[in-house]
Amino acid sequence: MKTRTLLLTLLVFGCAFAFAAATTIAAGMPDVIGIHTPYKMKKGPVKFTHKKHVEEHKLACGECHHDDQGKPRNDLKEGDTVKKCFDCHNKPGELKGKKAKGKSKKEKLAYHANALHKNCIGCHKAYNKKHKTKAAPQKCTGCHPKKKKK
Repeated sequence: MKTRTLLLTLLVFGCAFAFAAATTIAAGMPDVIGIHTPYKMKKGPVKFTHKKHVEEHKLACGECHHDDQGKPRNDLKEGDTVKKCFDCHNKPGELKGKKAKGKSKKEKLAYHANALHKNCIGCHKAYNKKHKTKAAPQKCTGCHPKKKKK
């Protein structure tokens, strides 16, 4: 009987600890990250719901953040400094259509918008397919707000 009580007590404390740790990590994470660019965009900047993607969609850091070889940064923890996408994907704008024809994947991903769109839209398509839904936006206006007229 004592073993059962001990195991139950450990289970309860373990669950409480896991909940407290997750809450602490989430508390230090930004709710929303404005994805602004150092170049002029045709569409409004995306307001990325970072906390929602981590908590509700259970995305790990490495699903978006990667190293210089394109491998997931699964070593990240709350509070670590990460590079901005533009630090590496530093060609302004997007390369598509005739201009992109014949270019390698690496050449295309050097363009900031190409890299973000590949990552975000690819994930949204996979989510929608897996869950048989259209909840994750795949069109421009689903993520980019309309630009305010001046």
